[in-house]
Amino acid sequence: MKPELLSESAVQQQVAALPGWQVEGTELVKEFRFASYLEGIEFVRRVAVLAEKMNHHPDLLVGWRKVTVRLSTHSAGGLTGLDFALAGQIAAAEAAASNLT
Repeated sequence: MKPELLSESAVQQQVAALPGWQVEGTELVKEFRFASYLEGIEFVRRVAVLAEKMNHHPDLLVGWRKVTVRLSTHSAGGLTGLDFALAGQIAAAEAAASNLT
């Protein structure tokens, strides 16, 4: 069953609860910055594990000491609850990693 698109008001309500994330068109986007390139690569690995568990895979752009995450439910043509669930898990993983350093 295809996930349902969220209404504009539901999208705005959910994005407000995710600091640093923003909506760009039909995508939920956040750029993460790191002290080193390898820290960014490790972050990508952690995101990949979360995405694989959910069977919901973001677009990841790796740059020098930064990673941009773009979430969208392509099969639904926009943002669904899956995107916000994964964004929440990514935010939690980022917070946990920050507490280790």
